[in-house]
Amino acid sequence: MTNPSNSNTRCAEKTVIITGAGSGIGRACALKFLAEGYRVGFAGRRLDALNEAVAQASPADQTRALAVSTDVSNPDSVKQLFETCWAKWGRIDTIFNNAGTGAPPIPLEELTYEQWKAVVDINLTGSFLCTQQAFRFMQQNTPKGGRIINNGSISAYAPRPNSAPYTATKHAVTGLTKSSSLDGRRHNIAVSQIDIGNALTDMAFKMTQGVPQANGQIAIEAVMDVQHVANSVFHIAQMPLEANVQFMTVMATTMPYIGRG
Repeated sequence: MTNPSNSNTRCAEKTVIITGAGSGIGRACALKFLAEGYRVGFAGRRLDALNEAVAQASPADQTRALAVSTDVSNPDSVKQLFETCWAKWGRIDTIFNNAGTGAPPIPLEELTYEQWKAVVDINLTGSFLCTQQAFRFMQQNTPKGGRIINNGSISAYAPRPNSAPYTATKHAVTGLTKSSSLDGRRHNIAVSQIDIGNALTDMAFKMTQGVPQANGQIAIEAVMDVQHVANSVFHIAQMPLEANVQFMTVMATTMPYIGRG
């Protein structure tokens, strides 16, 4: 947890929805926003995990948290998420489209249709459905507008071995970011993408044990504190809508990416 800054007062009436908030990057970001004074919608499939995440905040901050069980791949579930947060707070300033999943790291020819579709449904369709609802509700804000931040990934630029579903969806998220950023202009909606590399979460712990590289070797990769991601997402959210960070990369400095070495 970070100590609230003097931005706490400025954030007192602001709201943010964070998907995948029950663990990892989403949880770290949700707790950061709470600590800074935001009203935070914790969205994710497992309500127990969301409640556990909220419980990590201070008692005072917990009063500004709302846990909503959500399947981002389901249009009705996403609509209910936004309606619930709107009914509670009367405005939606920011959404962080963070929910994501991957397929087993097996050869492409062995992937099943179901494994492919599961990744597309969460990573791409989920981001689209949340973006669509954000467009609808942010136009009702007073004043009109808001900010959408998509979780891209280093994989939006360069794949890992045996990662076709994840890499394809993250490349597609970049297209969604660009298109919705353009379409959002007339509604005063700014759309950003943050591309994250090796933030140390339970999911990324395997990097510290060794993972396959493009040359067939197994190598331990550098990781970084997930709090750096939370701070970066918060920085984007705090910008006035007249300015935008279109794309930001935050990564462990020496991980394989630049030169893939």
